[in-house]
Amino acid sequence: MFQAAMSGAILFNPERETDPLAIAGGFAALLLPYSIIGPYAGALLDRWDRRLVLLVATVLRAVFILATAVGLLAGIRATPLLVGALAVVGVSRFVGAGVAASLPRVLSSRWLVPMNSVLATVASGCAIVGAGLAFAIIGLIGAGDFASAVAAGVSAVGSVAGALAAAGFRPRALGPDPGAGGERNTVRAIAAGLREGATAAWRSREVTTTFLGIGAHRIVFGADTLLMVLVLRRGSEAAVGTHIAKFSAAITATGAGMLSAAVIAPILIPRLGRPRTVVTCLAAAIAVQLTLVTPITLATGDAERWAEALLLAAAFLLGLAGQVIKLTGDAAMQITIDDAHRGQVFALQDTVFNITFVLALAGTALLIPADGRSPAVVMAAAAVYACGILAIAGNSRRR
Repeated sequence: MFQAAMSGAILFNPERETDPLAIAGGFAALLLPYSIIGPYAGALLDRWDRRLVLLVATVLRAVFILATAVGLLAGIRATPLLVGALAVVGVSRFVGAGVAASLPRVLSSRWLVPMNSVLATVASGCAIVGAGLAFAIIGLIGAGDFASAVAAGVSAVGSVAGALAAAGFRPRALGPDPGAGGERNTVRAIAAGLREGATAAWRSREVTTTFLGIGAHRIVFGADTLLMVLVLRRGSEAAVGTHIAKFSAAITATGAGMLSAAVIAPILIPRLGRPRTVVTCLAAAIAVQLTLVTPITLATGDAERWAEALLLAAAFLLGLAGQVIKLTGDAAMQITIDDAHRGQVFALQDTVFNITFVLALAGTALLIPADGRSPAVVMAAAAVYACGILAIAGNSRRR
């Protein structure tokens, strides 16, 4: 809900004009700082009581959300607004890594894959509902800072609920065990977070495979996200409500694909194995990219409606493929990474998740025209998926 409110404030707000480079810059400001410090902060998840970390993080997120909403009401400039949004997104990713690292403490290994799917279903459903509520509020009040501020402020309710949920666990119930982080002090553990997380991930070929799959998908997803924003903003500035409705539909389609992944992943992973599941999803994504995304870069006039329908189908299928890869990675990390390093590896995954997305946005922003008509970008994205498959094949041969 908060992210939808911010997109309404920045991407589709007639009071704030944004070009492709400005959009990419906004995402970079939101994601890169946390991506750099995430692996180091992940060391805390392997040393401090994860229940306490989740409790404090969710309370802080509610405070940051409300502060950002107040800033929107005050009409602050883009830079401080992005700083507030950065704090919210950073804490959210930290919460996500903490939850994933904690899950093996409350479930046996055989239930991890289906429970990851259940959690993904709940999360995707909440994301769809939250985005819908935010866009509904903006639609009722009217595009502008005030409507986005109201939507952002209401979204703080979710963080309050998260804090209450975290408070319900006993101390140390979510790990790690006392002394699991070794004898080093916390400062040294944080400093070594990136190296230890990367080493633990590299030692598992399956984890490395899922990292390659996640990285390839996020590069394409970043390029497609910017493409989607640009093509859905075509037309008159007076049709802001229509633009927001189209964007909301695309988010809903992506979320629906992620919901479907929660059903499909537990079926695919045991039958194909984790590496083959990742490769299968990347191969399917290539076909989707070439057949369903390309038309929106070429269509004009009445043909644009059909191209937009195909783009929604692509959003659904790419959301499905990406989420299956993510669930495969979660299972690989929860099963093959020991509890003393699991938080660091999940935080490192977030770094891969965010940095590849932002780099793709920045690179695409330099090449794509303001109306999104660039078949070359779509072809390059399909090539990235193919490179991911080749990299996985090479990784499978190493000892």
